[in-house]
Amino acid sequence: MADAAILIGWKEPRAGREAMAAELFAESTRYYASLVANGTIESFEPVLLARHGGDFNGFILIRGEGARLDALRRSEEFIKLTVRAVVCLDGFGVIDAHVGAGLQRLMQMWTAALPK
Repeated sequence: MADAAILIGWKEPRAGREAMAAELFAESTRYYASLVANGTIESFEPVLLARHGGDFNGFILIRGEGARLDALRRSEEFIKLTVRAVVCLDGFGVIDAHVGAGLQRLMQMWTAALPK
């Protein structure tokens, strides 16, 4: 069961690089689907947000076991996709996240650190 996640977020495609961004999105979703099929990750969910005036307009949430996600972030294919995303997307970022049991562990640490 997933205890960690990776949030890959962006603002919007760079002007003139929209086709490159669309191709990258399609390739990335095929890649993440293959990782689900081979058991590297538990799941992934692409999300496009409604226009809201902010600078966070879409993301992909990848769920899995922490050590596997750490290895994924260091993999050549993931790094190549990230480099391409930096070239064609404004506001691109990759963020580690805690979910499931990982979130529970983090909250236990946090509450233990609160002043008594």
